[in-house]
Amino acid sequence: MNELSPVTRTLVEGLDTVAASLSSDPRLAGFVVLRPHPLIVLVRKARQTAVLAPGAVWDRARDILSKYLARHESGEGMLLLIGPLQDPDLDRLISHGLASLMDAQPSQHALYVAVRNAFHTMEAHGRAESRGKWLNRYRYELGELVEIARMMSTEREIDKLLGLILEKARFITGADAGSAYVVEGEDPDLRRRHLRFKLTQNDSVLFDWREFTIPISQQSIAGATALGRAPINIADVYDLPPGAPYAVDRSFDQKINYRTRSMLCAPLVDRAGEVIGVLQLINKKREPQRKLTTPDDFEEQVIAFDDRSQELLLALAAQAGISLENTMLYEEIRRIFEGFVHASVEAIESRDPTTSGHSRRVANLCVGLAGALESTDTGPYRNVRFAAQDIRELEYASLLHDFGKIGVREQVLVKAKKLHDADLERIRSRFSYALRCFEVETLKRKAEALERGASREMIDSLDLAIETRRAQLDEAWNVIMAADEPTVLAEGDFARLEELTRTYYLEDGKLHPLLLPEEAANLKIPRGSLNSSEIEEIRSHVTHTFRFLQRIPWGTSFRRIPLIAGAHHERLNGTGYPQRLRAEEIPLQAKIMSVADIFDALTASDRPYKKAVPIDRALKILDAEVADNHIDGELVRVFREARVWEKALPR
Repeated sequence: MNELSPVTRTLVEGLDTVAASLSSDPRLAGFVVLRPHPLIVLVRKARQTAVLAPGAVWDRARDILSKYLARHESGEGMLLLIGPLQDPDLDRLISHGLASLMDAQPSQHALYVAVRNAFHTMEAHGRAESRGKWLNRYRYELGELVEIARMMSTEREIDKLLGLILEKARFITGADAGSAYVVEGEDPDLRRRHLRFKLTQNDSVLFDWREFTIPISQQSIAGATALGRAPINIADVYDLPPGAPYAVDRSFDQKINYRTRSMLCAPLVDRAGEVIGVLQLINKKREPQRKLTTPDDFEEQVIAFDDRSQELLLALAAQAGISLENTMLYEEIRRIFEGFVHASVEAIESRDPTTSGHSRRVANLCVGLAGALESTDTGPYRNVRFAAQDIRELEYASLLHDFGKIGVREQVLVKAKKLHDADLERIRSRFSYALRCFEVETLKRKAEALERGASREMIDSLDLAIETRRAQLDEAWNVIMAADEPTVLAEGDFARLEELTRTYYLEDGKLHPLLLPEEAANLKIPRGSLNSSEIEEIRSHVTHTFRFLQRIPWGTSFRRIPLIAGAHHERLNGTGYPQRLRAEEIPLQAKIMSVADIFDALTASDRPYKKAVPIDRALKILDAEVADNHIDGELVRVFREARVWEKALPR
């Protein structure tokens, strides 16, 4: 003190008086008065501090105050100056936290008022800052809930939705781990149903897990949550409240070296108020980014889920319950729809067993070719990409592409050979009748010859005539049987058939041809087993398919199914059917289906009217179709290079 100048000594002595006055004022009980520096007095309460100093310190030794005035920016420090001040810029002083200017020798009352006003100002600032933080946090949480709701409303797969719900629930509450349960069973009594453990997440520990079920009862926390339809919040599951009906199995924690401590469970409820699932959050952390790896981590980091966490979880659970219900309904509708699709395919195939499996194989080939297109990096389709619903749309269209066959007569649909069985039987009967007539007529002549005493040679010649006629008819029948077999390509010499239309037998005194012209025309079909009118009837199945599918309310996701399925027999050059669309008018999916449909029709081994064409031969036929401008050459190239059939068709 002796080294101080008289002026400084006076200032220090003045501050001694101020410190003594503040320390002795009973109205400031709870405040702490400190002297960190001879020219500074601090009055502190909690995290807030009032700094008292002579005005001369601000004028000539401001650096002494700098570290204390830094607290003003956070609302935890204010400045009170005592005595004369030379700095005229009071606005700058106020910006640095000046709360009061006092005389060189302030009274105890003046000091009290100045200090309390400073603390009131800091408290008001703190409240305003707290409200600002709370408002920012509220806006953040609201934004998160809105974003979560948006994400949940767009997810249509149950497992992915549950993963999203659990992830976001843990995020907004700061939970280290969690699990999701789904209610299963149809009994109206919830106690007779069970919870399926569908999903678990843990930021700190990796472990193998599998789905399992537990009864819905009071014996488990998740079951009690479902039955009570209300949240259960436990600070420490190893220290349950007295009388709690549920218990916690610690063996799982021991197995994975974990410590379940705080837990918050909430029910997921649908629109009707029925519980459809349970969310279970575990171990709220002080610092959400920290992992819990040691016993000290669990002691220091894990805290109870507070009221705000519970409010947020319930808000999310309310959204999640509706989203989960919608997704379950969507999944149920999808299963119903797929059941309808597969039942429709079975209905088609039951009418035409010869093509059993065709629709499924075409669907697999279409999906495989679509996938191969996405992988190609050359050609006009190198930028083609299909969304998941596009692939499903293509699959459904492929499965139903022949549904219109249900409108085709069965005798045409299942016609395996050029003649219907009834037609062939009529020809066979006609041949038998012709032979019988010839035999009767010849035997009559033989009887007359015997009466006339004809020679043995004459009688033998009549017997030979019968055998010759029988052999001729047998040979003609063999010609018909051979001609009745369908062909894949134009082949065969049908001149013998024309002769049979001009070969007659006698009945009731009239001549009748062995083979009718219309029968011969059918037997001369150059390709396949169908005549022109039957081909047109078969072709009409595409129109029936389009009309049938068009009557189904597919919605926006699958609205193109009728067009895709209805265009699979169109050709790039406009000679296809039923609408004679040209290349630019045919959807890409329909072009894909054309390739798949032709390939399977050629290689299928279940067609009774033809043998399966080898792969190499089938690919050459596809090339011929490309050369004729019927199908897309780039699709055939990708189909061949990716060897789609090897991956798409079961071996």
